Amino acid sequence: MIRKDNFTLPGAKGRPMLIDVTYDDVFKNAPLVIFAHGFKGFKDWGTHDLLARYFAEKGFRFLKFNFSHNGTTPANPLDFADLTAFADNTISIELEDLDTIIDFACSGASMPVANGVYLIGHSMGGGVSIIKTAEDARIKKLVSMASISGFRNLWPKQIEQQWRLQSVFYFENKRTGQQMPVKSTLLDDLDSHPLRLDILMQAAKIAQPWLIIHGDADPTVPVSHSEQLHEANPAAEYIVQKGADHTFGGEHPFAGDVLPASLIEFCDTAISFLSK
Repeated sequence: MIRKDNFTLPGAKGRPMLIDVTYDDVFKNAPLVIFAHGFKGFKDWGTHDLLARYFAEKGFRFLKFNFSHNGTTPANPLDFADLTAFADNTISIELEDLDTIIDFACSGASMPVANGVYLIGHSMGGGVSIIKTAEDARIKKLVSMASISGFRNLWPKQIEQQWRLQSVFYFENKRTGQQMPVKSTLLDDLDSHPLRLDILMQAAKIAQPWLIIHGDADPTVPVSHSEQLHEANPAAEYIVQKGADHTFGGEHPFAGDVLPASLIEFCDTAISFLSK
């Protein structure tokens, strides 16, 4: 039977991170996949539960979590109810959170110990996952899903001066209509750690097996990002998925109970890679 266990951990600055682990109870010691969501994302977004179930049915444990400063709260896990936290987020904070999640998975305190983990990172979470994989030998394999190749590719370079002057910049959430504030401390973080937070530089260091998947119909993160990642690390497997958009057919809210065809194709490709 497919089950889902829920946990809460203190993340960066003590902010809580909600976690769930989906698994088949016949395979409690199954290989563990950790999924890192992207910018303006959260663990319960759209198709993520169906994604977790699909992996569990194929013999994996699937852990997804909310980054501590992603703007959701334990009381409002589906809404950006804490824009103060969202505004304070940085890449270093997300790396700290991901380290905490891997510590949790490998400790065996609340579930069977993971002897190494597999990591799937989507979009901005892909960039964070690339850096973490370069740093952490506990990560045995990486799948980057529509990943960015540089954090500063997320906004036009010319807005940075205004962003610094006003100490905050607002990114529109087209789905909710919210203006999502991000403090200039995000820019300070990138400036203070230019080597660590250089995705392409870290990509070149990855020695673990790595699968790069990107849709050729992605309007959010152009496929050129994945081309740059593959150029940085030619040893990585690289697949451009025909017709796939940024979320591989997923949307929020998602009304169906079956994964979209593009996401099934993604899952099957990733599962084949992880099962080798």
